[in-house]
Amino acid sequence: MERRNFIKGAALAGTGAALAAPAYAQGKRTLTMVTSVPEGFAVFDDAAQNFVDRVNAMSDGQLTIDKKPAGELVGAFEVFDAVSAGQADLYHSAEYYFMGQHPGLAYFTSVPFGMTGPETMSWYYHNGGHELHDELSSIFNLKPFLCGNTGHQPGGWFNKEINSAADLQGLKFRMPGFGGQALGLTGASVQNIPGGEIYQALASGAIDGAEWIGPFADERLGFQEICKFYYTSGFHEPGSALCASFNLDVYESLTASQKAMVETAAHATHSWNLAQSNANNAKALDRLKAAGVKVLEFDDSIWEAFGKAAKEAQDGFMDDELFARIRNSYEDSIASTYAWMSMSDAIFADKRSKYKG
Repeated sequence: MERRNFIKGAALAGTGAALAAPAYAQGKRTLTMVTSVPEGFAVFDDAAQNFVDRVNAMSDGQLTIDKKPAGELVGAFEVFDAVSAGQADLYHSAEYYFMGQHPGLAYFTSVPFGMTGPETMSWYYHNGGHELHDELSSIFNLKPFLCGNTGHQPGGWFNKEINSAADLQGLKFRMPGFGGQALGLTGASVQNIPGGEIYQALASGAIDGAEWIGPFADERLGFQEICKFYYTSGFHEPGSALCASFNLDVYESLTASQKAMVETAAHATHSWNLAQSNANNAKALDRLKAAGVKVLEFDDSIWEAFGKAAKEAQDGFMDDELFARIRNSYEDSIASTYAWMSMSDAIFADKRSKYKG
């Protein structure tokens, strides 16, 4: 509770501009939502806009969300602090950007060798994930909802082929979250760069490679103009969730129907966004291949190195009681969900590829 009170009273630092605390008139309300990507970014901003559109339509003008993309009011990685301190009403982002606040937040985006999109939904909505997210976020005066899912994220774009773990030594690579920490343990030089700055960093040579979202989103940003080696299966984010998180005081001031609207809109956006990625990635990958991109897979020895490093990175925080509970809940849910999916979906997909006429 002391942590929450401190944050609520703290001045917002590093935003480059002072923001006035939101003021609300009786009746109709407009909430300011800050985001971590520029306007129009495929998949990521699509989820933010889908959520906004759903809430605005359902409320029939009584509740309006005004979306402010990265850099308009605050920087991409400053949205958490802005909303926590009450300088904006809610944010749309990826929770692992804020691991510096608490490492457990990473599980509400994705972790290496973690959940696929459908597995994330099972944990969050039925196996205790949302309750843990609420518990953690309340420390920072926030009320969160998963609100988007990019699906499986590829291993990324490289300016050279990666044939062994030795090729990772000194590689300057953009990757956030526990994936970035694990990659760093393999010898890479890892950087966490906002999505809106990745293209320039690649073009300038500041980094040697980067991961982003997937073929559909990556093509939109033009990474194929710079890097020609694309690894399509990644270890770091098998099903990355996005999040809409409200200032807790703002959320508690909403009416019961408004709370239901934002929760319903977030649920719908989560499903819609995952379907969007899965519907568009294969076609986009075909276009990338036609543009001369070489599509590759990591060698098993690299996967082994990733696995060892990923475990080491997460094990380092197990002395934190809340982190341990989140991780244990997450991994228990994977085991439970996969126990069924391995004997249903996995077998069916294999047989379908072999025997469908």
